[in-house]
Amino acid sequence: MARAQGARALMALAFETTYGTPPASGFTRMPFASTSLGAEQPLLNSELLGYGRDPLAPIKDAVTADGDVVVPLDAEAFGFWLKAAFGAPTTTGTEAPYTHEFQSGSWTLPSMSIETGMPEVPRYAMYSGCVLDQITWQMQRSGLLTATARLVAQGETVGTTTSAGTPAALGLKRFGHFNGAITRNGTALGNVVSAEITYANNLDRIETIRSDG
Repeated sequence: MARAQGARALMALAFETTYGTPPASGFTRMPFASTSLGAEQPLLNSELLGYGRDPLAPIKDAVTADGDVVVPLDAEAFGFWLKAAFGAPTTTGTEAPYTHEFQSGSWTLPSMSIETGMPEVPRYAMYSGCVLDQITWQMQRSGLLTATARLVAQGETVGTTTSAGTPAALGLKRFGHFNGAITRNGTALGNVVSAEITYANNLDRIETIRSDG
C-alpha cells in the first residue's frame, strides 16, 4: 500500500455557483500547511433486547463535515480566504496594484468546494458546501506567519481520481512577521509584543433530514 507524502499533497479550491454543488472547472491550487478538514459519521449501538450476548450491527448516525485549514498569509492566495470570510470585495484601480476593500457584516457568504489530494494512495476528497466560520492569525516578532480558517462543509465525496481537473497555479508571494505593523489612525501603536486577530461569522448549522446523512 502506498504511503502519502506531504511533499505531494494537493489542495484545490473553487467558489460554488450553487451551494453544495462542486463546479466543473475553475479550481485554483491553494498553498496550505495542514488541514483537519474531514467527515465523521458515528455508529450507534443497538438498544434492542432479546438477541443474546453478541451485539447487533450498529446503526449509522448523521454525518458531520468540518475542520481547520492552516494557510500562509500571502499576496494572492490569501485573498480567497478573505473573500470566504467577508464576501466579494470592492476593487478599485485601472491597473496593478489594485485596491481590494473587504467589508464586515455581509449577509450572504460565498460557499466553496475544496478538494484535498494524496496522489500516491491515491485518495482525493471533495468537500462541497464549505463556508468559512472563523479565521484567526497572530502577529509577533518572528516565526512563520499563518492563519487558521475554520470551515463548515455540507459533505465529503472520496474518489481515486481528481474532480478538480488541472487547477490554476498562483505565484507564492508570502508575507513574514517583519512586514507587519500595528497602527491606529495611521500612527504606530505603542510597543506591541504580540497580537491575535479573530474574525468569526458565527455560523449555525441547518441540520435537515437528507438521504446522504
